[in-house]
Amino acid sequence: MPNPNELASLLREKSGKALRYMVGIAGAPASGKSTLAKNVCDALLSQGETAIVVPMDGFHFDDAVLNARGHRARKGAPHTYDVRGFEVLLKRIKSRETEIAIPVFDRSMELSRAAADIVTDEAKFILVEGNYLLLKQSPWDQLKPLFDFSIFVSEPIEELEQRLIKRWLDHGFDMAYAKNWIASNDLLNIKTVIAESAEADMTV
Repeated sequence: MPNPNELASLLREKSGKALRYMVGIAGAPASGKSTLAKNVCDALLSQGETAIVVPMDGFHFDDAVLNARGHRARKGAPHTYDVRGFEVLLKRIKSRETEIAIPVFDRSMELSRAAADIVTDEAKFILVEGNYLLLKQSPWDQLKPLFDFSIFVSEPIEELEQRLIKRWLDHGFDMAYAKNWIASNDLLNIKTVIAESAEADMTV
């Protein structure tokens, strides 16, 4: 992982006098993109900037919708997100509306909490993090042009698998469940991100 303070300084330099600077931080599941986004946000705040993290996962379709569509077993795949709604949100944020409520995904409940955070027009750096921000397939390909700078977090698949096993065990599932879910779902999503993401401005 890059040094958050150094990355924050780089973003400050690149943003110049912009009032809003949109940064897309993409990567496969368990690659560390959420941690990187938080750490860079903290570094920007410590350097006297205004910044906030906007997570893509707030746009997960609810399990009720996934069950009705027969997609529950592929939760986390590109087609299980409200990408159009996410695109509209990013455009609102980019235009610096005065106050924008954003949803946040709560892993303890496995659902999104609406209006769980607020983006104000005072926030200069918007750190958007998610698996599919750079995906080349439609309609995800409409997102990349909204970012002023993009970062791709790269990790070996073997490392991602180990992290995912730990994640599912930490959530209270047993090893059999973890390995089955990773093989039938998470690995497919990892391979999609790696194979079908557009080139980022920076890979870390």
